[in-house]
Amino acid sequence: MRCPYCASEDTRVTDSRPVEEMNSIRRRRQCDKCGKRFTTYEKIETIPLVVIKKDNTRQQYDRSKIESGVMRACYKRAVPIADIQAMIDRIEADIYNRGTGEIKSSEIGEMIMEGLKELDPVAYVRFASVYREFKDVGTFMEELKKIIK
Repeated sequence: MRCPYCASEDTRVTDSRPVEEMNSIRRRRQCDKCGKRFTTYEKIETIPLVVIKKDNTRQQYDRSKIESGVMRACYKRAVPIADIQAMIDRIEADIYNRGTGEIKSSEIGEMIMEGLKELDPVAYVRFASVYREFKDVGTFMEELKKIIK
């Protein structure tokens, strides 16, 4: 690893520990030439994942799209960010553990809805109203009845 201060390639690891539920490794390093310390993170390289949209177009998986949708659903709700990130981490792990290179956006949407149902019922209904494209109050009420049961 090259030192960000002096560009020397003589660095050594002084400390390593897992972070983010074992998704990456934090390494504390020290440069042998200038003596400065810096931190690096290693993450497992995953296979590219393609999402199949409703219109059968394909696009590369983007975690930030899940994050923005969930954050919009949880807007002004008392849901800790750590809980939201943990839910998204679980969904992402489930997606990658399937071992296929493709997944339908509808499957991702259902996974998000299941996670939100456990996390916050109001956020679940907000997400469902956009995801399921409620056309009238009747379909909205049907979804609410599912939660109440």
